[in-house]
Amino acid sequence: MDITILGIESSCDDTSAAVLRNTTLLSNVIASQAVHQKYGGVIPELASRAHQQNIIPVVDTALKEAGITIDKVDAIAFTRGPGLLGSLLVGVSFAKGLSIANNIPLVEVNHLQGHILSHFVDMPDRELPHPDFPFLCLLVSGGHTQIVRVDSPNKMEIIGTTIDDAAGEAFDKCAKVMGLPYPGGPIIDRLAKEGNAKAFKFAKPHVEGEFDYSFSGLKTSFLYTLRDAVKENPNFVEENKADLCASLQNTIIEILLDKLIKASKSTGIKDIAIAGGVSANSGLRNAIMEAGKRRGWRTFLPELKFTTDNAAMIAVAGYYRYMTGELSSLDVSPVARIQDL
Repeated sequence: MDITILGIESSCDDTSAAVLRNTTLLSNVIASQAVHQKYGGVIPELASRAHQQNIIPVVDTALKEAGITIDKVDAIAFTRGPGLLGSLLVGVSFAKGLSIANNIPLVEVNHLQGHILSHFVDMPDRELPHPDFPFLCLLVSGGHTQIVRVDSPNKMEIIGTTIDDAAGEAFDKCAKVMGLPYPGGPIIDRLAKEGNAKAFKFAKPHVEGEFDYSFSGLKTSFLYTLRDAVKENPNFVEENKADLCASLQNTIIEILLDKLIKASKSTGIKDIAIAGGVSANSGLRNAIMEAGKRRGWRTFLPELKFTTDNAAMIAVAGYYRYMTGELSSLDVSPVARIQDL
């Protein structure tokens, strides 16, 4: 019997709703928030207000594009966390109201697990390649950098994580220092293609955890390089912007791959996936494909539309939880931190 899942995602600054029939995507609607760009980062209060404005039309559009009515939905999957508490509260509250009004079961989803399971969303006209279990996933987003061992859709283990800044934060914060608009990651990726990745050397971390990450030292090294150079030449950043971006991006990619390679060797797992917003970075995508060719990996890159926050990944994660009977009660509350999930 086919199962229809409505997914709702509101963890940060994108309001999204999607409809899946089993794992096949019927619709995926996203309303982004341009209001944060002039502030150089997401303003939580503005984000939650925008979610309140967007969530009804976004869900309505997703149902219409899928060609179904709410009474045909078997379960509502929603992001419980981690994320911005105010933003999460909008999605969780809306999902509860929709559940009560239509007598539809609820399924809570860990946002980060949703990113990982985006590899199992199929398109109506084609089935996308899926990794086999177990596989390793390098999860790289604005706030999280992790290596996750995935033994099944509902059984995952974090074997490496960042002890401070995430890779996405390093991109965005260094971009801000250079005067680039928010979000800085895509702009650095574009400029890096025009620069010399070996032009500058930045600090690489040495942390105790075998598979753990750190990006605060890299960020500080980048800042000091710019500070000292600008003292000598006020136009340094403008004159060297492409080389700075290329060198920064290359360093971040080397740090990410170094630990991922170690994790693959240690576990013997050679199905390797990446997920999260930073997995859209063209340099990282190319580097992991090249590493895979050299090391005999089967590598899996998400379609670009599934790299950023979206409800399709929440719906597919909800589908797997629903199929094992993992339903949520109406007293569930959103949580901001991954430790509380």
